[in-house]
Amino acid sequence: MFRGLMTALVTPFKNGQIDEEAFRAHIERQIDADVDGIVPAGSTGEAATLSVSEHKTVIKIAVEQARGRVPVIAGAGSNNTAESIELTQAAQALGADAALLISPYYVKPTQEGIYQHYKAVADAVAIPQVLYNVPGRTASNMLPDTVARLSQISNIIGIKDATADMAQLTRTMMACVDGFDFYSGDDASVLPFMALGGHGVISVVSNIVPKTMKQLVVAMQQNDLATARAAHVALQDLSDAMFVQSNPIPVKAACQLMGWMEGDLRLPLTSLQEADMQGLQSTMQKFQSAVESLELRHS
Repeated sequence: MFRGLMTALVTPFKNGQIDEEAFRAHIERQIDADVDGIVPAGSTGEAATLSVSEHKTVIKIAVEQARGRVPVIAGAGSNNTAESIELTQAAQALGADAALLISPYYVKPTQEGIYQHYKAVADAVAIPQVLYNVPGRTASNMLPDTVARLSQISNIIGIKDATADMAQLTRTMMACVDGFDFYSGDDASVLPFMALGGHGVISVVSNIVPKTMKQLVVAMQQNDLATARAAHVALQDLSDAMFVQSNPIPVKAACQLMGWMEGDLRLPLTSLQEADMQGLQSTMQKFQSAVESLELRHS
């Protein structure tokens, strides 16, 4: 249902509030770069620091600005099932095309608890839903058998897998029903992920370089491995730089360096340290040289 490059949007803040003007401009920038979808209010959008009201506002702005030009997959995750249901209901009411959930973080549910969480949301809200497995944030790993059970629920349409574990991905793909979609949640492993049959990526780095990530994804869709590999190599250092500190600290700093928004974060997130800021600037400059060469070779 949703294929290609989808950007996990940052949420701009200014003076402690959502910077609606900067957010709308950022969405427009993504659409102009030909992304295949946008994902507001996810981990990269600092959803864990948003109030429920603010969370709904971020989704509302994204749907309004997209105006049907690209799908909106609204972040609707929470560390408790009741709040996930409320946010998913809001996503549907606000006109989002799908919801991206997450395994409840901090509480460390069992595999059965993970299954029952997602099932409860799917039973309560008809909107298409995407699972999200990111053990580094949730302290739980959604195993292939659990994903396979959930893939049988009609409105659970796919999974964002941020494990970067190709063996687990393979086992999960083998276990799930036909037609279930797989999206990479790890920018550095999009190429092997799609080589195994993945359908796209929900990307952090595409906040700042959507055209190059789109080039990688399209090349994989067209079985153009040479172009995909060149884009992958060009992106490697920049993708790594997005995680020198907790996401979205580096990508927010990069957006600020590009003059697109303030670099404001909400506690407990803090600004990128000076040494890492200098490293990020250097990496961004090197990327620009690399991508110019890439475009020259494939012009």
